[in-house]
Amino acid sequence: MCLAVPAKIISLNANADDLLCTGNVDFSGVQKEISLAYVPEAQIGDYVIVHAGFALSILDESEALASLQAFQDLADFEATL
Repeated sequence: MCLAVPAKIISLNANADDLLCTGNVDFSGVQKEISLAYVPEAQIGDYVIVHAGFALSILDESEALASLQAFQDLADFEATL
């Protein structure tokens, strides 16, 4: 099973070639560099869905926050087991 996770863009590493554009994102405290080749229009502060190191799409902030809350609720539930 594959999992795509919302992350917030915290910086951009611009490149003249959109296929080489990258950015740094925050996954609830964990920061990673990812490819923005599929969403070159993404900006700092945007939430993106990330899978295998690639941002696949830009998310509405409310959708992203709801997804992140669902992940947190699951983690909290698992901690009670």
